[in-house]
Amino acid sequence: MSRIGKLPVVLPEGVTTEIHGHTVKVTGPRGELKATFLPQVQVTEEAGSLIVTRRSDEDKAVHGLTRSLVSNMVQGVSDGYTKQLEMVGIGYRASLEGEDLVLAVGYSHPVRISAPNGIKFTLAEGKINVSGIDKQLVGQVSANIRKVRKPEPYKGKGIRYVGEIVRRKAGKAAKAGGK
Repeated sequence: MSRIGKLPVVLPEGVTTEIHGHTVKVTGPRGELKATFLPQVQVTEEAGSLIVTRRSDEDKAVHGLTRSLVSNMVQGVSDGYTKQLEMVGIGYRASLEGEDLVLAVGYSHPVRISAPNGIKFTLAEGKINVSGIDKQLVGQVSANIRKVRKPEPYKGKGIRYVGEIVRRKAGKAAKAGGK
């Protein structure tokens, strides 16, 4: 059995589910998410938790994946997800214009990033917070923001995740001999 797949997904207070065939819809205080899964697995609700079962032993990977996706949906509608990014560099700034994030990160022009549906940007003390209920979408938008100016290995300037370790290089060494 898949170790992850056989664990039940406990539904917190205020979260409801609707299961129609292979489609699972999860509704909670923060919103609702809907996903369709492969026919090799079946999602059922029993006693306040969701159980994921598979049809055969050949579907172990799909079993664990489906259980993780369902768990992420439940956590998203109940608590939500947040990723924090920080900017390192002199003159690097971020501002909000309506729903859009505007970055000044050393280019000749400001970079504008529009928030997709379900994503909210907030700024706090030089940090950019990306929050929403869909874990995949929060991660993708955060990766796109980081891609605007990746941290470089010599001075460490750029946009990085909070807590991310950037490996630094030594750079050029001074010429040893006077020739």
